[in-house]
Amino acid sequence: MKSTWRSLLLTVLILAAFPVVSYASPEKKKPKAYRDINAVGHRVIGYQSGYGNWYSLDREKQIGAQLSAEYEKSTPLIHDGATQAYLDRLTQTISQNSDTQFPITTRVVDSEDSFAQTLAGGYQYISRGLLLQMENEGELAAVIARGIAHTSLRSATGLATRASLMKMMTVPLIFAGSDGSIASSTSHKDLSVPLTFLNFSREDESGADYFGVQYLYKSGYSPECFISFIQKVWPPQTQPTATAFSSFPPLPERLEALRTEINEILPKQTTAITNTEKFSAFREHLLTLAPPPKPLPKKPTLLRPDPQNLN
Repeated sequence: MKSTWRSLLLTVLILAAFPVVSYASPEKKKPKAYRDINAVGHRVIGYQSGYGNWYSLDREKQIGAQLSAEYEKSTPLIHDGATQAYLDRLTQTISQNSDTQFPITTRVVDSEDSFAQTLAGGYQYISRGLLLQMENEGELAAVIARGIAHTSLRSATGLATRASLMKMMTVPLIFAGSDGSIASSTSHKDLSVPLTFLNFSREDESGADYFGVQYLYKSGYSPECFISFIQKVWPPQTQPTATAFSSFPPLPERLEALRTEINEILPKQTTAITNTEKFSAFREHLLTLAPPPKPLPKKPTLLRPDPQNLN
């Protein structure tokens, strides 16, 4: 009994310590490096190895590659050289002005639906519908910057770690060793959280806004493009219940936080990119491609593996 209580206490302490290593929530003062635009690319943010993230960078990269390969087996992509070359150049520019520890890969899903998804390890998928919804290069750059912010925060493996910690919290007897220590029953292969289409926490989504607008600014684009992108993709929720259960903070709060950040920590720009001729050509070319197939396959999830097959 004593070892069981000791195990439960250790689990509670781990969970209590967890927020310290994650992105600071909106009501908390951000660390100085987080507010320093000149520190972008020279700082480590988000869920780091240890109690906050049980996945090493190498393991996360491997997981991302596996999930990406599985996702692409069941999802129609646009395989067009001109489209991919343009997105690769834009992604590279923003990646070089971010905090990511992973190379970023961006692909286009051939769907009229409007969405973007970020997988573990630096894999991004943007639908044709969302691309055509963007009116200028700055807005498209904002889409990519926000995805890269999730990668920098390591939101996916941070979420998987939190799910594992909650399992430890709810079934403490399983983890009570003879010496009272706690061991995780979750193998690196045991990702019970779907990492393909994630509902990140509000803290993660706020972090993606906070750092994404910095990456956009650092890449030379107007931060106002981030505002217009958010307003296009996330219309105001009219139902209180929908807002309460949303992974995103209410739209007015998000916009207020972004405008405060832009005014307080981003120096005024003498010149800023909003649109380019390359984007106009890219968009026109995208419109000439064959229409996407219907319907889009069901969104995949990562199933829990058979425990008997775990090492």
